Amino acid sequence: MKKINLTIIGCEGRMGKQLIRSAKINKNFKLVSLTESRKINKKISGIKPELNTSHAFKRTNVIIDFTVPKCTLEVLKFAVKHKKRVVIGTTGFTKKQEKIIKNYSKKIPILKAGNMSLGVNLLMYLTEIASKSLGKKFLSKVYEVHHKHKKDYPSGTALMLGKGIAVGKNKNFNNLIGKKFLNKKTFPYGKRINFNSIRKGEVVGEHEVRFSSGKEIVTLNHESFDRALYSEGALAAAKWIMSKRPGLYSMRNLLNF
Repeated sequence: MKKINLTIIGCEGRMGKQLIRSAKINKNFKLVSLTESRKINKKISGIKPELNTSHAFKRTNVIIDFTVPKCTLEVLKFAVKHKKRVVIGTTGFTKKQEKIIKNYSKKIPILKAGNMSLGVNLLMYLTEIASKSLGKKFLSKVYEVHHKHKKDYPSGTALMLGKGIAVGKNKNFNNLIGKKFLNKKTFPYGKRINFNSIRKGEVVGEHEVRFSSGKEIVTLNHESFDRALYSEGALAAAKWIMSKRPGLYSMRNLLNF
């Protein structure tokens, strides 16, 4: 089978490094280019990193991006220009940026997910079911923990789970967003969905959804121990999207939940 030519954005970042490690042992891919936001004079895995330019994407089939919104949008301009497929694991986009991504997806296939883990996407599915089944008598809240280097909060995964609650209630998620706490020991339930984000140490990721009626609590949770599960999920997405037409896809599409 012919290998898929792969480009990794943000090659010096935490996920960039993990993606390189996973790609090197995955027989479906050939790593053809790496990019970073600044010039790097050394080679990484035998490849000299480049800035985000047309040259960097010339040979690739699919691009994987786990960086920051500004960089992702810059990469998408080149991807559209050269008709390249893109897998986005970046989080923290504004509503305006989300609309821009959606417009780009009319021209190229894009798979975008706040979390590439099978377990987390199953958790979101179960969250929708629980939210629908438990009904209006139960209030909900979302708790998450990530490493101290993560800047955005709530995490993209926490927001995914919040959307899962809203879908279960058949409500608009933006109308259900409550308070966003950072590093609080405890935080309340509310009529809207409250979020609490903890940033400490080198935690890979913990997410928890709680539903309470005041008489009982239902808890759904997921813990990540190895960052490789995200890079392996991203590579699975990159392989899957090779056969897709232009459109905006998610891990739910890949996993067929």
